[in-house]
Amino acid sequence: MSAFDQSPAPGDAVSSGAPEPLPRLSARPDWRYLLQETYELYRYSSSGGSDKIRAHMRKVRETISRLMQDDPAVRAPTPARVPVTDHLNRALDSGRSTPLAPIVRCIEHVREQLQWQYGYDRVPRGLAARYGFAELAGPNGPVESPDVILGLVLFAPGCVYPAHAHHGLTESYVCLTGAVSENHVGVYAPGSFIFNPPAHMHRITVARDEPALLLYAWVGGRDDLADQKMVLGRPRGGGAGQNLPLEGPRKAD
Repeated sequence: MSAFDQSPAPGDAVSSGAPEPLPRLSARPDWRYLLQETYELYRYSSSGGSDKIRAHMRKVRETISRLMQDDPAVRAPTPARVPVTDHLNRALDSGRSTPLAPIVRCIEHVREQLQWQYGYDRVPRGLAARYGFAELAGPNGPVESPDVILGLVLFAPGCVYPAHAHHGLTESYVCLTGAVSENHVGVYAPGSFIFNPPAHMHRITVARDEPALLLYAWVGGRDDLADQKMVLGRPRGGGAGQNLPLEGPRKAD
């Protein structure tokens, strides 16, 4: 055979030049188990007697159930870190000895695949080293879903997350490790469930000695989920899905 003969040898695979199809959820058991444990959290966590929280929990788990049945593609975004991920080992270590250990272990199994980010056009001074989130499922998450956004948010000790609200989205947090308060009303320890209806202004503060790792779920219309924006500062145009910060009236120039 000539050195310039490019004909494949018998038995050689022939490349079509087309990109490899993305693996489905059923072929990525670590991600499937993580969704399964999230479903279990929303099935067995207490609603505290609230019919609104109970309805939200049912909607989240029904959406996760459909997602698992649909067997969506699982993307492989480029892993990324932000400064607060230096606290992730401590947060995960704390979760191994709690009743939430099953989901904490699932997070450990995919941690090297997570793309931690801020999600804001501009981050206030001091927050950049104390906050980060990683999407797990959603329009832009590793697990493709147009109907729900699931993710993790990590706070460094002593973090104060500015007041904001979500247009068109209902949000819930499950505290996995650490302790936080919201709007200075109550303290949420591991296993606690936090519910924020659309347009509800909320501010999060974190205990001074330990980081806090929370799992979050956003549900709403597909357009709101697809167009969700994380913007600190006065919102421009009031587009769907923006975070609406708590601000006083702007002084006249």
